[in-house]
Amino acid sequence: MGEILFLAHRIPFPPDRGDKIRSHHVLKALAALAPVHVATFCDDEQDRAFEPDLADLATSYRLVERSKPLPVAGVQALASGRPLSLTAFYDKDLETYVRDLLAERDIDTVYVFSGQMAQYVPGDFRGRVVADLVDVDSAKFEAYAAKGRGIRAWMERREGRLLRREEARICAGASVTLLISDAEVGLLRSRLASEQGRVRAMGNGLDAAYFDPFAVAPEPRMAAKGAPRIVFTGQMDYAPNIEAATRAIDRVLPLVRRTCPDATLHIVGRNPPAALQARSGQDGVEVWGRVDDIRPWLAAADVALVPLEIARGVQNKVLEAMAMGLPVVLSPGAATGIDAIDGRDFAIRDGDAAMAQAVLDLARAPEAAKLMGAAARTWIVANASWEAALARLPEYLGTMGEALTDVA
Repeated sequence: MGEILFLAHRIPFPPDRGDKIRSHHVLKALAALAPVHVATFCDDEQDRAFEPDLADLATSYRLVERSKPLPVAGVQALASGRPLSLTAFYDKDLETYVRDLLAERDIDTVYVFSGQMAQYVPGDFRGRVVADLVDVDSAKFEAYAAKGRGIRAWMERREGRLLRREEARICAGASVTLLISDAEVGLLRSRLASEQGRVRAMGNGLDAAYFDPFAVAPEPRMAAKGAPRIVFTGQMDYAPNIEAATRAIDRVLPLVRRTCPDATLHIVGRNPPAALQARSGQDGVEVWGRVDDIRPWLAAADVALVPLEIARGVQNKVLEAMAMGLPVVLSPGAATGIDAIDGRDFAIRDGDAAMAQAVLDLARAPEAAKLMGAAARTWIVANASWEAALARLPEYLGTMGEALTDVA
């Protein structure tokens, strides 16, 4: 095969959040197969600090700081009739880099990571296009709209409608479209009029040697807090995570503390909004923000709680907690795409009272909690390696099809 162009909406370093973890491992796998050129964005100086890592892996790259204010992107989206997701990630310099690169290099495959980046594939490109949408974003915005009201709900309905059209256009032109789970594949296929045969599942993996409970010591600040210590992790400026953390604080933790008044809930992840930060230190809640290494925080916890109400794809936060030998109490949505056994490898519960009771049951039976954590890690080691997840990637790269067209 020739060279590969990898388009990603965020720099795949460091692999410390769901989308970056997947893009990081995909990029490494691609670089092992052929020379790879990368066009991507960074969000801040902390991302920019990893530019040398990108330079070491890529044959060439263009890293652009994404500084367009959201209101500006919103005005552009309304004026152009395009989804906000696309205007927010549009940059003229990046578009020029892609066009020049395709004209000058022997690139026969473009790997599009996340639907926002399909807009950079020129309509006259005649090579292979692999579109890794990860999740069905249009369905996510439709779910937001159903729960919201006012102008925000109107914008989310608009975004869902336009993204659904964009997803159909991408799928129609891509050689193969990848999603993170069979459930997401089924959802997307149900929303397409045709081209269903080229949609495939490619799941996430996990480095079980890195996420090893015996490889790190518990975070001492968290370990000093009251037990049971309940942890929720994630990118905390992401709406479903904010909603889940708020649910845990307001609706689940108070039920636990009725029986275990010393119980504490720990929200760990970068960029928590001010409303969440204001809850830290009150009624057993601790909001820690960004941390350099999530493993010590998981090691200090007694149970992971994942009460997501809107969940697309496979939740890395669940896989990481399971790999660290931590019993996990999670919503049915958060368990989607993880074929572990309920009651043995984790505890799926629907409803605040049921989740609180599961946490209490694990707190009262430490041996049972330990057995569930051990079973969870065993399942991860046997079923969730990155090698297994990406085993069919060379096959997908060799799937021939028409070039992606009319994506602007």
